[in-house]
Amino acid sequence: MPPVLELREVSKAFPNHRAVDRVSLALERGGFYSLLGPSGCGKTTTLRMIGGFEEPTGGEILLNGRDVTRLKPWQRDVSTVFQNYALFPHLSALRNIEFGLREHGRPDTTKRALEALELVRLGAKRDSLPAQLSGGEKQRVALARSLVLEPQLLLLDEPLAALDPQLRKQMRAELKAMQRQTGITFLFVTHDQEEALSLSDQVAVMNGGRIEQTGTPEDLYLRPATRFVAGFLGEMNWFGGVGVRPESTRISGSGPGLPGTVESLLFLGNCLHVHVRLADGGHAVAETPRDGQRFAEGEAVWLSWDAAGELRFE
Repeated sequence: MPPVLELREVSKAFPNHRAVDRVSLALERGGFYSLLGPSGCGKTTTLRMIGGFEEPTGGEILLNGRDVTRLKPWQRDVSTVFQNYALFPHLSALRNIEFGLREHGRPDTTKRALEALELVRLGAKRDSLPAQLSGGEKQRVALARSLVLEPQLLLLDEPLAALDPQLRKQMRAELKAMQRQTGITFLFVTHDQEEALSLSDQVAVMNGGRIEQTGTPEDLYLRPATRFVAGFLGEMNWFGGVGVRPESTRISGSGPGLPGTVESLLFLGNCLHVHVRLADGGHAVAETPRDGQRFAEGEAVWLSWDAAGELRFE
C-alpha cells in the first residue's frame, strides 16, 4: 500500500526567493505528523501545496499513489484547518459543519454534523454563532468541519497559535485523542517545539526551505543530525564543537570543570536553570533540581558533563 502522502522533490519559487527547495517526504497512513521550523522556513508553503492552495514550481505530490500536483483543493481528499479557523460568521456551529458535507453531496448531513459536534464535545453549542464561541470552541468547530468529511489527510496550519497557553496545552491532548479515535492522518504545521514533540509520531524539521531531519521526537531530541536541529529542538550549550543539553550539564561550587560565574537563576517549577558566564566569555545553562544545591548570582562555579551527554557534528 502506498503512503497516504508522498512529496517528491517538491519546490516552490517566488519572484524574489525560493520558499521550498526539493522537499521529499512520505507519510504512512494513520499517524500524527508535524512540520516544524522557524518562521520563513517553508513549512506553511509546503502545507499549502499539499492542500492545493499553491502550485509547485517543481516536483510531484501524490495522495495514495495518485499524482494530485495540479489538482484544485476540492479535487483532493484533503481537509485543512486554518490558523484563523475560517468559520462562516452567519452560520451556527452545526451549519458550519454541515456546509462541507452539503458541498460534497454527502448523505445524512445533519446526523453526521451532530456526531462531529459530539466528537469535539460541543453538542450544547450547536446553535451558537462563531461570535458567541470562545477561541477554543471555534477551533473545535473548525476541526469538526474537517473531520466530518473523513479525509485521507487532515492539514493543520498552526491552529493553536491564537489560544492562550493553558488552553493550548488542553487542545494538544484533545487533538491527539481525536487523531487516535478517527484514525485520520494528521499533518500539523508549527514553530513550537514543545507542541511538535508532545503531539507527533514523526516530525520533519525544516530550515531554509529544506527538511534537515525526519524522525521520532525522541530521535530528533537525543540524536539530532545537524547543529540547527539540535539547537532548534531545545536549549543547547556549545563548548567548542561539542553540544551538551542543560539537563546533561553538571554545576558545582568547585572544580574540576570549566570555570564560570553565575549570572542569573530561572525558576521553572520542577527545576532551576542556572545561567553561567564562562571564563572565556561564553554562556551556558545548567539544569538543577529545585531542591538541590543553591547558587547565588556572582558565585564562582564549575561546569562538567559526561561523554555520553555530548552531541558532536561535522
